[in-house]
Amino acid sequence: MSSIIPPKPRLVSGSKFHLTIVAAKFNQEFTDALVENAVAEISALAENPKIDVIRVPGAFEIPVVAQAVLEEDKPQCVIALGCIIRGATAHADLVASSVTENLSRLALEHRKPVIHEVLLVEDEKQAYARCIGETLNRGREAARSALETISVINEIRRANQSMRLHPSNA
Repeated sequence: MSSIIPPKPRLVSGSKFHLTIVAAKFNQEFTDALVENAVAEISALAENPKIDVIRVPGAFEIPVVAQAVLEEDKPQCVIALGCIIRGATAHADLVASSVTENLSRLALEHRKPVIHEVLLVEDEKQAYARCIGETLNRGREAARSALETISVINEIRRANQSMRLHPSNA
């Protein structure tokens, strides 16, 4: 697992950002920290972002709510946040696998970024390092990934729009 987070993205001044965070309540100490760090990072990097936060009972419920948000609210990006701590059974792995598969499917179906930071960790020490700690903070990483991905998609759209307006440049 990477020990660094992505660098702060370069954002175009005046860019508008509408993001929705769908976060699990389960393992609340860790998920609250992920949400707080993501919101703080987005707010620090983007001018007047619109950030909606929706809390769901656990990680398994994140994809269905993310789908509803993508269909109804139409944000530029959904950030999925959660913390699954492995136990003595395979349940955590099954939940994590299902969440991963469904979030990926949603992103492709809706052609919108769905940032996946539903963490699967071995124990509370790993959860603390990734959710609350400064070095590996996955809440900040999710925010940076979201803003940069939105910016890349906006660049692609602007380039395609320019090509349609000025076809002789092709």
